[in-house]
Amino acid sequence: MNSSTSAELAELRALALRTIDGATRDLIAAAKTAYSTPETGFNEHKTAAFVQERLQSLGFVVETGIARTGMKAVLRGANPGPTVAVIAELDALRVPTHPDADPDTGATHACGHHAQIGSMLGVATALSQPEFKDALSGNIAFIITPAEEFIEIQERLTLKESGELEFLSGKQEMIRLGTFDDVDMAMMVHTSAGNGDAGLSIGGTSNAHVSHQVRYLGRSAHAGGAPDQGVNALQAAMFANSAINAQRETFRESDVVRVHGIISNGGSSVNAVPGEVLYEGRVRAKSVEAIEPIAERVIRCYRAGALAMGGSVEVQSVAGYHALRQDLTMQRLFAANAELILGRDSISVLPSDQTHGGSTDMGDLSTIMPVIHPYANSASGVGHGHDYLIEDYDRAVVAPAKVMAATVLELLSNDAQLARETLVKHKPSLTAKKYVAVQRARFTTELYESK
Repeated sequence: MNSSTSAELAELRALALRTIDGATRDLIAAAKTAYSTPETGFNEHKTAAFVQERLQSLGFVVETGIARTGMKAVLRGANPGPTVAVIAELDALRVPTHPDADPDTGATHACGHHAQIGSMLGVATALSQPEFKDALSGNIAFIITPAEEFIEIQERLTLKESGELEFLSGKQEMIRLGTFDDVDMAMMVHTSAGNGDAGLSIGGTSNAHVSHQVRYLGRSAHAGGAPDQGVNALQAAMFANSAINAQRETFRESDVVRVHGIISNGGSSVNAVPGEVLYEGRVRAKSVEAIEPIAERVIRCYRAGALAMGGSVEVQSVAGYHALRQDLTMQRLFAANAELILGRDSISVLPSDQTHGGSTDMGDLSTIMPVIHPYANSASGVGHGHDYLIEDYDRAVVAPAKVMAATVLELLSNDAQLARETLVKHKPSLTAKKYVAVQRARFTTELYESK
């Protein structure tokens, strides 16, 4: 990059940062507005309407109703080039004991997705200024995705059966629908609690996962008068859970295995032997390939519970997430901009193979294009817990907006030289078409009847 181009970029970056500084109060207020109306995945109608209105007020044409509640707006540069997506997630969790949980639904932003909305709007506010259009070689897509939290599986399977969805998370479904077909690379910043001392962190990976909907079928009977005439489906599920626990010493630590589940329907009446029980399980590991042998062992445990009680079990495997693969070129660029804007100690870089065991559908997107998924260390408490709260909104909303805006500018200025170099270096593991085929093949249903 020549000196005149560097000077132009510095001037544009300074303008973007000033714009975000001027909008700080508004951006934080937007994040807090989203926080006040928590909604679970594919149900984020109020939140989506709010974000749509905010993007339209900036002059964007917004495509809505993508995967039910998702949306997309595109800022087009004056010159042709790649498209960089800035992503925010709409959904909340169910944590009824959280102090700010919705009293009716139990939904709450115990993972900080509302802060992403504020930071995405910050990038959109800054780069929608007319001064940037001629400087951009390429486009910026603002993509707002539903349903990152992989919960309420039975409800989503009902939507799948009705044809409203095929895949059960927002980015998965948007890949299938072609929302990312004209996108070349993507970024977003997630909040975190206790992820190092620096304000931001980048690097590392996440676990892949598969979910199981396990339906135990027994025979109902009077629990007091004729328990011998029943087949207790709840006991079958409990036997299976004990068998899974007996397997834990066989899980290799290097595979970062996590196996966990809940009984989402444990029977109908306390005075009747439960004739049908629904167990929802999940298997996580460092890759889809590492999951496969573990999942097979877990499925044997499900069968064992049915065999022990003389019942039947239907195991539906549900395609979950792929492991996150962060692009090193984009990672270095983001880290350099963080240091330039926020200071040398503002960001820590994690080893590419470090994972804390969680999962994200940004991993799915990373199979088909370069992505980064940094964290803003701005919360207290435990993620997904009753005490998770954003303590520092400047760090959660404003800092990520500044660093993402600067990173997008650097990627798409100077004839998008850095973006083009990133794409040449990056080797995706799947095409979008192949990804969809792989995900479809991960849905299976098997009925096991004990004899």
